[in-house]
Amino acid sequence: MAFYGILSEVTSNCEISGDAARVKLDLVIVGERGPAARGNAVELDYFVAVTGPGESILGKKQFAVHIDIPPGERRAGVNDHIEETIPLAGRGPGDLTIAVGFQQRPDVVEFYKHFRGR
Repeated sequence: MAFYGILSEVTSNCEISGDAARVKLDLVIVGERGPAARGNAVELDYFVAVTGPGESILGKKQFAVHIDIPPGERRAGVNDHIEETIPLAGRGPGDLTIAVGFQQRPDVVEFYKHFRGR
């Protein structure tokens, strides 16, 4: 494992206007060196998805962050701010959920199904 990604904090604010929700997210994303780390930087991709009933994905966007980890340090983080307007399409705001996570390749997802800590 070269680097770990950690969604350290996510705060949100949602305002309803007509048939849309204006969502503001502030995230702290941390990169941490793993045992196979080479270099002092990591690129991480994360997503923000809107899900409806039954966890059906109604919309999803990916975002990339670059984290420089100072030499001799184990981890570093960055702040990211996102603002999106989500059409409600006749749904109530309580019918929707916002999910945030790291975008991973299928082999990485399989690895984490069996991962038991660092």
